[in-house]
Amino acid sequence: MKKIYTFFLIALLFISCEKECYNAPQPIVFEFVNSNNENLITNGTLTSYSIKDENNVSISLTKTTDDMIILENVGAYNGVKKYSFSSNVKPFDFSIQSSEFKGGCDGYQINKLTFTGINIDVTDEKGHYRIVLK
Repeated sequence: MKKIYTFFLIALLFISCEKECYNAPQPIVFEFVNSNNENLITNGTLTSYSIKDENNVSISLTKTTDDMIILENVGAYNGVKKYSFSSNVKPFDFSIQSSEFKGGCDGYQINKLTFTGINIDVTDEKGHYRIVLK
C-alpha cells in the first residue's frame, strides 16, 4: 500500500510540475496625431473611434493615460486578418499577419501590420504606431 501512495505522489508531482505556458501576442498600440504632431485625442479632435475585424466583430480598445489606443486580443491566430478603423476624423483599413510562436511555449506572434487608406502616414515608433491623419 505504501508503494502505491509513493507512486501516486511521484506521478502527481510530475504532472503538476509540467511546464505550461502561453505567449500572447505583443500589444498593438496606436497614437493618432495631426500633421503638427499633436495628439488628436488630447486636443479633442478625435472623439469617436472603433475597430472591427473582417467579420464585422468589434475589437475592444483601451485608451491609455497618454491618449493612445491599445487594441485588445488581436493577433492570436495563424494567417492574415483584416480590420477597419472608423472615426469622426478619417477611416482606414489595416491587416495583421500572425503566426504560431516558435519556442518552448504555445502562443502567437504578430509578424506584420499593413495599413491602407488615403492621406494617412504610419510610423513604427518601437512600441506603438504613430498614425498621422491628414
